[in-house]
Amino acid sequence: MWLLSTSRAELKYFVSPESVGGYAILSHVWNEVEQSHQDIQALRILCAQTGQNPRDLASDKIRHCCELAERHGYLWVWIDTCCIDKTSSAELSEAINSMFRYYALADVCYAYLEDVPSSTSVRGELRLRPCADRDPFVRSRWHSRGWTLQELLAPRLLLFVSGSWDILGSKADKAEILERRSGIPAAVLRFERGIADVSIAQRMAWAAERRTTRAEDEAYCLMGIFGVNIPIVYGEGRAAFQRLQEEILRRHADTTLFAWGRSVDLVQLTERADAVTERAGAAVTRRRAHEHVEGSSLFATSPTAFAGSRNIIYAPLGCPAETSVS
Repeated sequence: MWLLSTSRAELKYFVSPESVGGYAILSHVWNEVEQSHQDIQALRILCAQTGQNPRDLASDKIRHCCELAERHGYLWVWIDTCCIDKTSSAELSEAINSMFRYYALADVCYAYLEDVPSSTSVRGELRLRPCADRDPFVRSRWHSRGWTLQELLAPRLLLFVSGSWDILGSKADKAEILERRSGIPAAVLRFERGIADVSIAQRMAWAAERRTTRAEDEAYCLMGIFGVNIPIVYGEGRAAFQRLQEEILRRHADTTLFAWGRSVDLVQLTERADAVTERAGAAVTRRRAHEHVEGSSLFATSPTAFAGSRNIIYAPLGCPAETSVS
């Protein structure tokens, strides 16, 4: 993996995250123009001739991130826009398949909320407003992007940063607010409950309202959350999400993978619900079942199909429905 030195924003290659000796990592929403791996390498060559510090010529985002990490005592920081050589398909594939691990092994993750002002925070705590929907923190684009889901889940220490690079608070501090915004239980965000203890359907539901620029990334951004890997094939479109589900099915016995589609009242579908509950590993809630659109395939076409699956648990035959089984 490539990392940026926080003092000079120069790239260095490490064989693995474990070999770094501690690093910071950035989570952010991409802008239309971002400095690439090649841009940063070009700055290094230029500054070797002029004697300037390459960090001074880096973009505001890269420079401020390096400075923040340096103040916190880190020599290295990982930023996806410039620490992946996207001209190499092999390197891009490795990075995407390793992304969850990169974030999980980082000492600290800075979640940069460019659209949130520093006035949102008071002594590091979120200012609660009468209408939470109008709060800049809750409304930030960061919460709506597909890639930031794993970036929220993987790091143990995540610090939210305002548009002017002031600390807004930590993931642990804001776990209840984040639960209301994302649907992810506060216990999961605080590492009091493992991601693997949450059903497949519930994990898919976390991604249901998030969006990615490319259709393939709907699948690729979820690999780490389900502990699977699939080949990266840009150009395949929504077929990537089917391949993801096939790999999940191959690795996990959790049949809530099929609990997608519109919800139907069990009162209206008593016979169908009875048939479902008799099957081993049936996916049910107390009052709802899930009906696929007529003519649909076994697999969902996108995470949006799981929007109504937030309360689905995996209860194999013989296990109490109240117990979540991974």
